[in-house]
Amino acid sequence: MTQGLDFYRAAGYLRRDRLLRPDRFEALAEHFERKLAALPDGQRPEHMDVPHFTDPELFRWLLDPDVLDLVEPIIGPDIALFSSHFICKPSGDGRGVPWHQDAFFWRDSIEPAARAVTVWLAIDPSTRENGCMRVIPGSHLRGAGRYRRSCDEEGVFDQELVPSDVDESSAVDVELERGQCSVHSAMLVHGSPPNRSSARRCGYTMRYMPTTVRFKHERVGHRHQVYLARGVDRAGNVYADPTRAYPELLANR
Repeated sequence: MTQGLDFYRAAGYLRRDRLLRPDRFEALAEHFERKLAALPDGQRPEHMDVPHFTDPELFRWLLDPDVLDLVEPIIGPDIALFSSHFICKPSGDGRGVPWHQDAFFWRDSIEPAARAVTVWLAIDPSTRENGCMRVIPGSHLRGAGRYRRSCDEEGVFDQELVPSDVDESSAVDVELERGQCSVHSAMLVHGSPPNRSSARRCGYTMRYMPTTVRFKHERVGHRHQVYLARGVDRAGNVYADPTRAYPELLANR
């Protein structure tokens, strides 16, 4: 993974041809389809955030050794699971994600938020046509950007980077086949356009941090939890139990 790490350090993201073994990936895809079918009427599929709080079965994949082996060379051997999110853009009216850095949205929960990483696993093919993620290579090295209220009232987020802080001319489309994945830094500038195509686009984001990052349990422990995934704690964090559900956390979000 040495060449890949060099690319990651310079560009802030990385592609991988496969993350999970085929049987494990298919099991996750089937599990997602059941969750999607069970969504309450009116709930948008782009907002299937923190599903592991109420579905401990997801830890079969969130704590999979192959996933942790991917992030360990990037963040070290002591790993905490910070969050996860099924981001599903339905065909025709899938919502866009404005340009942003993940760390901006996580700054009240973890410190330093910049140390976290996201694994983006393609449940469906993710293409230019159906709204794949776009990244600005190297933008993770430029520090925090400035934000304003998003101009897209239908977008997934209500905040976006100020346009002058985003050089769209250097944007790269991160196209992925089903079962492929990418990894990106919490400081990388990225976003994705709406899905106006006839093909659904779904990804599962799995978000990790080194255990040297402090989880602000005293501030957000009533609405969020982190989990020790590998190694030992280094910051005095409070970790949740991956064998139980925490529906009360969703009630407080």
